[in-house]
Amino acid sequence: MLWKGRRQSDNVEDRRGFSGRQVAVGGGIGAVVVTLLILLLGGNPEKVLQTLQTQPSSQTQQETRALSAEEQEMGEFISVVLADTEDVWNAVLSQESIQYREPKLVLFSGAAESACGFAQAATGPFYCPGDEKVYIDLSFFQEMQQQLNAPGDFAMAYVLSHEIGHHVQNLLGIMDQVEEQRARLSETQFNRFMVRLELQADFLAGVWAHHAQQTKSILEQGDIEEGMNAAAAVGDDRIMRQQMGTVIPDAFTHGTSAQRVRWFKRGLETGDIRQGDTFAAAEL
Repeated sequence: MLWKGRRQSDNVEDRRGFSGRQVAVGGGIGAVVVTLLILLLGGNPEKVLQTLQTQPSSQTQQETRALSAEEQEMGEFISVVLADTEDVWNAVLSQESIQYREPKLVLFSGAAESACGFAQAATGPFYCPGDEKVYIDLSFFQEMQQQLNAPGDFAMAYVLSHEIGHHVQNLLGIMDQVEEQRARLSETQFNRFMVRLELQADFLAGVWAHHAQQTKSILEQGDIEEGMNAAAAVGDDRIMRQQMGTVIPDAFTHGTSAQRVRWFKRGLETGDIRQGDTFAAAEL
């Protein structure tokens, strides 16, 4: 992905030099669940964060350290991608007479406070509608490469643009509409709404890539394949098969690998936000 020499966003809170680390003295969640949380992208993290936050006898320790050259470059890269999302969504939503509020991106190491609770690396990247911030521990990208076989800088750009897609959904009132269904539906029924929410965020990530390429020519050979590989890598069916050896469709919250790739590709090809109504789609 072509990114060096371009504008970096001013909406980055870099907390990586001040890493919070929660040490549990008892209780906790199982290793398999932690691994699943690391691998899953997006969604509403509040339930997970509350679980982590209320582990018994836990303490928070603060550590200060200098960032490595690699960490500094990764921070610069993700800041450029965030700037690209700002440029695209300011332009796209203005055409719909919608004002785009630029979200903040919080980079942290180990743990961070959010309006949705106490964030740990185990929660993976997420968007918190309570403070309109995206939280990312950049070590997640090492997990993507090593555990999911999803390397590449555009794979990282896909992750951030997916989370920014949730911010767009929040501005459009879609997240509130989905959340309103939680108390009315069974867990299985609500999961189906969550799948459509996540697939729409994948679509919006594709819309971003479409317009960023048109206006800035950001893509290099192989980038599209990296993005689609990343989308496939975080499909519910693939993760469940890897981690548990079985697939439970009723527990899906993000969609299958094929679905995630399909909607990302649709956004990439059309660049038209009107083509991404996953809630009205007969087939996902």
